[in-house]
Amino acid sequence: MWVITHYSNLNITMYEYNTEKEAKEALKVLKGYKILSHIVYFNDPIYAV
Repeated sequence: MWVITHYSNLNITMYEYNTEKEAKEALKVLKGYKILSHIVYFNDPIYAV
């Protein structure tokens, strides 16, 4: 999961995306200060060893 945290004026908004591509496209459009985070869950089968 990819999350954008967007700070604009006095508002903080968080957006969730399933793919990195979706998140990066949305990141280009947003104005203001923003942070892109990749969330990895320890029990996600994709990352299991």
